[in-house]
Amino acid sequence: MWDELSPEQRELRDLVRTLARERVAPRAAEIDASHEFPWDIVELFRDNDIFGLFFEEAYGGLGTGTLMALIAIEEVAKVCATSALILAVQELGSLGLKLAGAPEQKEQWLPRLASGEWLCAYALTEAGSGSDSAAMRTTATRDGDSYVLNGSKRFITNASVANVYTVFAKTDPAAGHAGISAFVVEADTAGFEVTRLEPKMGIAGSTTGELAFDDCRIPAGNLLGEEGEGFKIAMRILDRSRPGVAAQALGIGQGATDYALEYAKTRETMGKPIAQHQLIQAKLADMETECESARGLLYRFGRMCDEGVDGPELTKASAMAKLKCGDVAMYATTEAVQILGGYGYIKEYPVERFMRDAEITQIYEGTQEIQRLVIAREMVKESRAFLLAGVA
Repeated sequence: MWDELSPEQRELRDLVRTLARERVAPRAAEIDASHEFPWDIVELFRDNDIFGLFFEEAYGGLGTGTLMALIAIEEVAKVCATSALILAVQELGSLGLKLAGAPEQKEQWLPRLASGEWLCAYALTEAGSGSDSAAMRTTATRDGDSYVLNGSKRFITNASVANVYTVFAKTDPAAGHAGISAFVVEADTAGFEVTRLEPKMGIAGSTTGELAFDDCRIPAGNLLGEEGEGFKIAMRILDRSRPGVAAQALGIGQGATDYALEYAKTRETMGKPIAQHQLIQAKLADMETECESARGLLYRFGRMCDEGVDGPELTKASAMAKLKCGDVAMYATTEAVQILGGYGYIKEYPVERFMRDAEITQIYEGTQEIQRLVIAREMVKESRAFLLAGVA
């Protein structure tokens, strides 16, 4: 398959691909069936410095950039979406520090995240505020040299396994978006508790939970940026983290496509492999084309990030990658199940797991509906009148 990666990027991709196929793939079905967080996979990532792909060299990372990080998530997701999510959330949970952290905050937490010694999480969503962040009810009240947090968060990935959380709370409850601030909260802080873990349709080995803050007192120095900057920080984070979910989705879709292809080469009906039947060939061709088109949007975003692009262009590219990859994941996995027929519906074969895992990529980090709103909003801001010059 043709690609435009550098020799170093190919080498890193092949390392992650080999680890995924030889060490992660044999565990994938068991992780899904047990619903247990795979600490052995975390250890595998630590031992091979995979977490380092997401961090700069100054903080103990490899400094290989965004595109390489996305490729790593994609390769792991081809065999196990839960394991790929561990990587994606290490980026999501650390982006607040990377984008808005003071130098001393970065020094305090990023090296432990880069090594994988600590895991992290991102806590924005609440039971009554998902896409509508301004509706959040968690508060942070300044008290001397501390902030006191009260409230709860819902659907938080890595709940109970993360050592540190990026938490958003209202420092000015009457100010809407402008009243939101961002904080770093360590898991052993008094007044902080994980109160519930959710049983889920897919990504079963990943923990998704509810957080509670009951007079949770944190140092004032744990504030990220300034008071009232939380919403802007959250949106900048999501611009850069959504493609992590897109990479997970693409990996799921490509993994399902690859499995369906190999199955179709060996499964015979009417005296020949089903890969020689035109209707099956059409499905495989469409699955492959959709995955490749999604990869183009995803890698384009990665290169934009690595070249320092920011602002509306990056926002739009991020949403487009997330939208396309999530839809392709659901499409390709559904078609893979169809190609396998009855075998696709039973747990002996991995495509039913791929299909269950794919659906969440259309929901978290901003639903597909939100991505369409984001893309259209950025389009409306653009001036394209010059393209219509001379058109009657």
